[in-house]
Amino acid sequence: MAHHHGHSHASGRDHGPHGHDHTGHHHDHSALAARVPVVFAIGTALNLGFVAVEATYGFRAHSIALLADAGHNLSDVLSLAAAWGASVLMQRRPSGRYTYGLRSSSILVALLNAIILLVAVGAIILEAVQRLMRPEPVAGMVVIIVALAGVAVNGLTAALLLGAGRADLNVRSAFAHMAADAAVSLGVAAAGVAILLTGFQWLDPAVSLAVAILIIAATWRLLRQALDMALHAVPYGIDPQSVREHLAHVAGVGAVHDLHIWPMSTTETALTAHLVMPAGHPGDAALARIADELHKRFAIGHVTIQVETDPEHACTLAPDHVV
Repeated sequence: MAHHHGHSHASGRDHGPHGHDHTGHHHDHSALAARVPVVFAIGTALNLGFVAVEATYGFRAHSIALLADAGHNLSDVLSLAAAWGASVLMQRRPSGRYTYGLRSSSILVALLNAIILLVAVGAIILEAVQRLMRPEPVAGMVVIIVALAGVAVNGLTAALLLGAGRADLNVRSAFAHMAADAAVSLGVAAAGVAILLTGFQWLDPAVSLAVAILIIAATWRLLRQALDMALHAVPYGIDPQSVREHLAHVAGVGAVHDLHIWPMSTTETALTAHLVMPAGHPGDAALARIADELHKRFAIGHVTIQVETDPEHACTLAPDHVV
C-alpha cells in the first residue's frame, strides 16, 4: 500500500491552504463547545444526588422499578461524566504526538455511552423477569413521588443538553440517556399509580420491561452511528458521491481520486482529496475557495487538497480500492 503521496506533484505546492477556514464558523463552534462541559457538570451533579435518593427509597419501598431506575441512573452518571471528560479533552490543543488533539475521544465516549446504556438495560430486564416470577409488595405512593422527582431531574438535564448542541453525537447520546431516564421514571410513576388503584404488584416489573424495550430501540441507532464514526465512516448527512461530483465540477479539475471523508470528532469532519488539474495549479485563493464551498455545502471544516498537474503521471493512490 504505497503511502508515499508524492507531494512534489504540481508546482511544489501539494496542499495549498488546507482549507481549515479557522474564522467565522469556528467562533460559534468554540462558544458552544465552551458551554458543553458546564452542562455536563450540572447534569452529573443533579443525577448523582438523585441516584442516592432513589436507591434509598427503592430499598425502603421494595420497588424493583425504583432500584432498576437507580441503577440505570448510575450508569448515566458514569456516561455523563465520560461525556464531560470528552468535551474537556476536545478543547486540548494538538501536540507533537496527537496532531489532531484529542477530538476523537468524543467518538469513543459516544460509543461507550451506547454500550453502557445497553448493559444497564440488560440488568433491568434480568431483574424485572425475576421479580415477575416472584412479585413482592410495593409501596405505591413512595414510588410515585420518587419517580416524579426523577422525571424532573432527568427532564431538566435533557433540556440543558438539547440546548448545548444537537449536532454533536456525544451530546446527543447523553441527551438520549437523560430522555430515556425521564421515560423510565414516568413509567415507574405510572406503575405506582396503577398499583395503588389495582393492587397488582406485577405491574412494577412489567413497566420496567416495557420501558427497557423502548430504550433498546432508541439506543440501537446511536450505537450504530458511534460505531460508524469510530470506524471512520463518512458521517451521516454527507453523501460522498455528491462531494465527489462537486469537486469534479470545479473549474480546471479533470479527475478526482483518493477522496476520503471522515469524522475527526462528533462535531468536526475532515476531507482529503487529489485533484488532477492539467492546466496547472490554480493558486492558493482557488483552493481556499474550494475549502469554503465544502464547508458551506457539506459542513466539512478540515479540508486538505493535493493538486496533480500531469494526467500522464499515474498517482499510486488513484484506484479507488487503494488506501
